[in-house]
Amino acid sequence: MRPVIVLLATGSCLLASLVNAANVEITLDDELDGILNGYCIDIAGGNENVDINKGLQAHTCYSYRGSLGTDQIFDTAHLADNELYMTDYDVCATLSGLEAGATVGLADCDGSEPQQFVFDDDGRIFAKAAPALCLTVAQDTRMGKGSQHQIKALTLESCSDELAPQQLWRTRETDD
Repeated sequence: MRPVIVLLATGSCLLASLVNAANVEITLDDELDGILNGYCIDIAGGNENVDINKGLQAHTCYSYRGSLGTDQIFDTAHLADNELYMTDYDVCATLSGLEAGATVGLADCDGSEPQQFVFDDDGRIFAKAAPALCLTVAQDTRMGKGSQHQIKALTLESCSDELAPQQLWRTRETDD
């Protein structure tokens, strides 16, 4: 479910607020080769080994377990502000650069250019300062240690119809 934005005019000021703001996972629309529940944007490491210094990756979505994984939760209120904000860690997705191949790390939210993302109506997430570059899940898959969980790299790549299965995202609050 995509968030609904309500615009309120007060005098000469236009205010935007989010209705039904929620914690969501950001999942690829296409399950690709996912054997469990598709791929979500996820902090590298797992459970007690989550390390925000390792950045973001695409990983099996945890919602199949009945709830969202804390290392996959984003706040929809921040999506309207062009931020990929992770509520449980109080950090924002941060690009290593604004060129193809850039990786996605995490840092304190500061509103800087590398932290500005647009989640468009077509499902692409791209760098606001480089709109031709989309968050993209890699082809190669590796398995999690001792589990069925699958992991893929997450980078910034040229937006294209050919890469659409690896670039089209949506949000969800529960498994569907």
